[in-house]
Amino acid sequence: MATLARSAAETVDPFDVSRPELYRDDTWRAPFAKLRAEAPVHYVPDSEFGAYWSVSTYKPIIEVESLPDLYSSEAGGITIANFDADDPNAVRMPMFIARDRPVHTAQRRTVAPAFTPSEMTRMAADIRHRTEEVLDRLPWGEGFDWVDTVSIELTTGMLAILFDFPWEDRRKLTFWSDWAGDIEIIKNDELRQQRLMHMYECGSYFRRLWNERVDKPLQPDLISMMIHSDAMREMDDNEFIGNLILLIVGGNDTTRNTMSGLAYGLDKYPDQRAKLEADPSLIPNAVSELIRWQTPLAHMRRTATRDTELMGQQIKAGDKLALWYISGNRDESVFGEDADALVVDRPNARRHLAFGHGIHRCVGARLAELQIGILLEEMAKRRMRVNVTGAPERVSACFVHGYRRLPVELSKY
Repeated sequence: MATLARSAAETVDPFDVSRPELYRDDTWRAPFAKLRAEAPVHYVPDSEFGAYWSVSTYKPIIEVESLPDLYSSEAGGITIANFDADDPNAVRMPMFIARDRPVHTAQRRTVAPAFTPSEMTRMAADIRHRTEEVLDRLPWGEGFDWVDTVSIELTTGMLAILFDFPWEDRRKLTFWSDWAGDIEIIKNDELRQQRLMHMYECGSYFRRLWNERVDKPLQPDLISMMIHSDAMREMDDNEFIGNLILLIVGGNDTTRNTMSGLAYGLDKYPDQRAKLEADPSLIPNAVSELIRWQTPLAHMRRTATRDTELMGQQIKAGDKLALWYISGNRDESVFGEDADALVVDRPNARRHLAFGHGIHRCVGARLAELQIGILLEEMAKRRMRVNVTGAPERVSACFVHGYRRLPVELSKY
């Protein structure tokens, strides 16, 4: 299959918000504002990912997420990229977020005990200790990359603990996550082949861990929970890899990019940073606001299972819908005219859509909030201010909304 990238001579559809440069260059706000105002449910007949409906405001996103039998996660997957069954480099790797009921329910129930309030209480001291270690190693008054040194280190360490993964190999989790979550790879045959190779490497590594634990008593790590569950113990290799990738990307990219957005956003809004520095009791609300403001996954996709209507638009069976969380979290009718801004004491910040809604709401939401909250608390204890010293390097893609690099220096306040 030929590479799908457009030639420069082709006309760009201003309403096609799947274009990677919008996110690379951080210019996505204006087209989404126009969509919300003029066409909250809008049909894009041609994009590099094929035809799709853009759902860009809060209310219809909630409606779609609330009707999982009408709008399937399984029929077409959870990203705007289509699965090509005829492509030898496109191997289906099922994961529970991309399954419908009843499989989704049973498999989600298997891993959910890892994220209960009691588990959060159990893990909090360890998360705090690791956060202290990372922050205490940071240089003051000299430049470094916040993404690699703080965001990746903290989230990769958390994943290693969740999986009881060998600590010395923990950066493999970041590597696999980056390959798995890059939606742009679908446009390049060579990269798709490389991704498949890396996903099989990931599966092979985890299969070894599985085999080492298969006859052992239940432990509080995710692999052990899968082994001891009726819903997941008999997964084939591709489903095994798919669910691992889901947990790795879910645990890595979302928290990591919010931690990076935390540093960037508080620097961009110094009045809000000052407000938070003066009143650490705002931290729990600031966590929700930072997740809303960053929105670390820009969209999820659903596929209509039958003809229906959404906000007056006729949706046909088989149509693809991109639910733009990144835009729903800027919906002025919900979050006010200052929805584009970071406001650490925003009264309704917890209404954000960054974790999704309904039966597919992020299973690890509490853990993400806990990690980000502890990071802010430990920064406050050290009176640590993060000053951005150069332009960030952003992910060039419409799925993972995040940062490759963020140059910073630390100062005291």
